[in-house]
Amino acid sequence: MGRATRGCGCAVAVLLVVFLAGAFVTWRYVLPWWRTQPPPASGGELTVRILDVGPINGDSILITSPSGKSVLIDAGDTTKGKAVLDALKRNNIQQLDYFIATHPHPDHIGGAAEVFKAVKVLNVIDNGQPPSVPQQAAPPPKQANTKKPPPAPSKTTKTTSLTKFYDDYKAAVSSSGAHYENAKPGTRYDLGGGALLTIIAPSEPFFTKDKMTTGGNEANANSIVARLDYGSFSMMFAGDAEDQTEHRLLTKDLDLRSRVLKIGHHGSKYASSADFLSRVQPEVAIVSCGAWNRYGHPSQAVLDRLRAANPNVKLYRTDLQGEIAITTRGKDNDMTIKTAKETTEDMWAGRTAQKDDSSRSGFIAYGDFGPPPKPRKTEQK
Repeated sequence: MGRATRGCGCAVAVLLVVFLAGAFVTWRYVLPWWRTQPPPASGGELTVRILDVGPINGDSILITSPSGKSVLIDAGDTTKGKAVLDALKRNNIQQLDYFIATHPHPDHIGGAAEVFKAVKVLNVIDNGQPPSVPQQAAPPPKQANTKKPPPAPSKTTKTTSLTKFYDDYKAAVSSSGAHYENAKPGTRYDLGGGALLTIIAPSEPFFTKDKMTTGGNEANANSIVARLDYGSFSMMFAGDAEDQTEHRLLTKDLDLRSRVLKIGHHGSKYASSADFLSRVQPEVAIVSCGAWNRYGHPSQAVLDRLRAANPNVKLYRTDLQGEIAITTRGKDNDMTIKTAKETTEDMWAGRTAQKDDSSRSGFIAYGDFGPPPKPRKTEQK
């Protein structure tokens, strides 16, 4: 009888150890993993629209969740506020639950002030970084002058500056009454119906100009990057994130694989590195760029890297196809993509750059857009 009691006690001890070990594994590994998983898809329709804000470069993306919540990521250039508002009106968007300003460049937030004046915005998220003005573009320092100062400009004189677009954006945010916050990696926004938007970049320390030795510029490198999950659907919004941002993401324990990728920085050669594309493995890639851009967007090198990472990837471009609309109910193989127009041009042919979009080349992204040079007329014989 004593042996049986001792044997029973040993069995209980073993079971207790196994139970405690299982509890520890659950607490240490399973629970954190479970917390990162998006809620189940409700079966309602999720729509992502990559708006056409060309023919100059720009980004503006409208997300409508199954529950009806709306998110606007960027608002195009300063002349494109009306185009964004037209898209909101066309889709019956009377209120924006979130406005995300990926970074302080005018082709992303230039139209924001006009949008804020016409539509109620509840929450604003940006990276908290002011625009960086290249030294050669900054106003010269004031010098002592004994001469009589010139008369002050009249109140009706319009004053402009390189960062007026940013000043207008900040004023619009302040007067809107919207809740404002800085983007923090890991922050999740529940859009309802099972749709979840997660911020994955930027992370501190922020990139500075001296870190851009391989090209690109710091404002782009500090761009907000977000991931949208809804059932089996996933999409990454890369903003203007560049090579430095991508490699920092690759060093973190993140699930970067996404069915759809909004290509970073309009397809710039300084973004969409081979390692990053291999990790994301997109089934669909979308380039938001303008036919008039002078920076060779999308770069042929990027298109080649994209196809090398996944030979079966499907490519869409706003410069050739206009607005691109994605709809899904979060189920396997139910994603549909429609474009505003068809194109007969080669989707996999990149554009030729006239300027280099890098800080080291004196890149200035403050209104440096316009129609491309007209081709020379051939002399008639």
